[in-house]
Amino acid sequence: MLESAEIGHQIDKKVYAREEVRLREALLNAQFELSDKKRGPILVIISGVESGGRGELANQLTTWMDPRHIRVHAFGPRSPEEAARPPAWRYWQALPPTGKIGIFMNAWYREALDDRLAGNIDDAELNVHLQEVRREERTLYDEGVVLLKFWIHLSRDAQKKRIHALESDPKTRWRITAADKRALKLYSKSHAIWEHVLRESSTGTAPWYVVEGTDERYRNLTVGKILLDSLQAALASPARHAPAVKAAAPAPSVIDNVKLIRDLDLSKKLTVKQFELGIARCQHKLARLTHHKSFADHALMLVFEGADAAGKGGAIRRISTALDARQYTIVPIAAPTDEERVHPYLWRFWRHIPPRGRITIFDRSWYGRVLVERVERFCAVTDWTRAYDEINQFEEQLAKAGVIVVKFWLQISKEEQLRRFRERESTAFKRFKITPDDWRNRRKRADYERAVCDMVDRSSTEIAPWTLVEAEDKRYARVKVLKTIVNRIDEALG
Repeated sequence: MLESAEIGHQIDKKVYAREEVRLREALLNAQFELSDKKRGPILVIISGVESGGRGELANQLTTWMDPRHIRVHAFGPRSPEEAARPPAWRYWQALPPTGKIGIFMNAWYREALDDRLAGNIDDAELNVHLQEVRREERTLYDEGVVLLKFWIHLSRDAQKKRIHALESDPKTRWRITAADKRALKLYSKSHAIWEHVLRESSTGTAPWYVVEGTDERYRNLTVGKILLDSLQAALASPARHAPAVKAAAPAPSVIDNVKLIRDLDLSKKLTVKQFELGIARCQHKLARLTHHKSFADHALMLVFEGADAAGKGGAIRRISTALDARQYTIVPIAAPTDEERVHPYLWRFWRHIPPRGRITIFDRSWYGRVLVERVERFCAVTDWTRAYDEINQFEEQLAKAGVIVVKFWLQISKEEQLRRFRERESTAFKRFKITPDDWRNRRKRADYERAVCDMVDRSSTEIAPWTLVEAEDKRYARVKVLKTIVNRIDEALG
């Protein structure tokens, strides 16, 4: 792959000037049409050999097009804020919205390359990382992102000459660093690693384009033409990432396991005395655990899903009472905003990942895709069926980064739900809690039960299991929730 890029390519200056004018005009037109039609987004990853001209290439692309609709992100060493969260967090923060173009310098490849070269990871660990990268890039593709990956390559001789030329010119001497010189010394060792990474991470949905960087005119035109082709292809294709797409037919159940929640013993209750004793004990232990010195190496994410009026809000209040208000954030999830609709589905959840030592409580969550969006047919069947794997991958990344993920489904009977609905309607300070959507969801209770059981079956994993809570009795439910959280934290802290 890399050897073929080492063949010399030279473009005459006059030819380049003529081609550049045509290319720039076409790129600008395609860029504005992309923005107007809200297609894409386009994500360009530029990586390659040190001193190969990656920065110059990014500058040229922003010069040819309107820079107001392009964001360039150079990912270097992690900041303290980035280091306190899962590795993918900073990339999800920077994803371009629909209709825009993003340029990532190196992105998720450089760290793995450097770690392998330094001996911090072995081949097996590198392959695990590349497998995760392939899955992540597939998720982006399925969400409508057009992913272009360019490897700017130089032979060792070409790299040496380029470094010497830049270092000899007082105007460009500042661009050569100790890292560039070290990369030259390690060229032979690095070459085999580059080959492996490119081969293992080049897929049909996100292929690598290896471009020789010896001649900057050839490099710029080659990348520019590939980008133009991709822009035009995106404009000619039907939008793959469209919000609120109605499915053509009711979504089928993945499995038939409604007994999972219908057989829950909803008669479980606590007396007032048992509740007061249990809640006080659990709140005390929760406060102590979240201030333990070992908790600084973890983060906590609590996910609350459940039947309407099942008591999610009450359970969350009993948790927050035990916590320092500076330590937690509660995120209520409703219908996506306009900003959220123009990003991949998981984007709005990635942005709320807590740093180590902090807590985020989700009142409803990313499981909306396999619950309300499935039942109400707000997305296509293919979207919610592939969401199980995407969610499991998301939670796996969280767990590997030290995030403790605790997920609850609160269940009540149909009769108790009706009683609570009517109570809310007749109580002045509770009327805001009951909406027409609640009554409509109630009529689709059977559909929701099937979706819930599929969800639990497909996404209850060892690292992020579901806890089903018998919530007919609010006191019992609140104590069970707190006990579960305390036990999970205790287990994680060892």
